Amino acid sequence: MMIIRRLLLALAPLVLVLTTAPAHAQQVDSLGQFKNWTAYRTEQGGKNLCYMASAPTKDEGKYTQRGKIYAMVSHRPATKALNVVSVHAGYTYKEDSQVTIAIGGASFALFVHGDTAWASSAADDAALVKAMRAGSTMVIKGTSSRGTATTDTYSLSGFTAAHTTIGKACGL
Repeated sequence: MMIIRRLLLALAPLVLVLTTAPAHAQQVDSLGQFKNWTAYRTEQGGKNLCYMASAPTKDEGKYTQRGKIYAMVSHRPATKALNVVSVHAGYTYKEDSQVTIAIGGASFALFVHGDTAWASSAADDAALVKAMRAGSTMVIKGTSSRGTATTDTYSLSGFTAAHTTIGKACGL
C-alpha cells in the first residue's frame, strides 16, 4: 500500500503535466527557474500540489536509447506528503534492485518500481532533502531491466531556492 501511495504522489505532477489534454488542462504555474531546478505549483481537487524538478547535467551508461531523466521533490500539504523525492530513470529499473544516491559523504538507498525510485519513508525523504539542500552535486546510480548500469550526475545549484519557493507556494 505504501508503494502505491508513494507512486501516485510522485507521478501525479508529471502525469498531470504530460497527459492532460490542453482543453481540459489544469493550470500549472511555473514559480521560476532557480539555476538547475524549476519550481511549479498546481491544484488537484482544489488542493495545492507544489513540486520542483531537474535534469542531470551528465548521464552515463552503455545504452542506445533512454527516455526523459529527472529528479523531483513534491509537496502535497493536504495529505501531509512533504518532501517526496522521486527519481525517474528514462528506462525500467531492474526488478528488486536499488538506486543509490550520493551527496557529499552521505549515501541513500531508494526502492524501485517501473521507471521510478523513491525513499522508503518520510524520514528518509526528509534526510535526503536536507542533504540536497546542503550539497553541491548528487550522483544517482541505477540498473536497467536489461542490466545496464547508469550514473546520472545532478547539480544541486538552485535546489535550496527552488525548495524554499515550493514550500512557500504550498503554505509550509
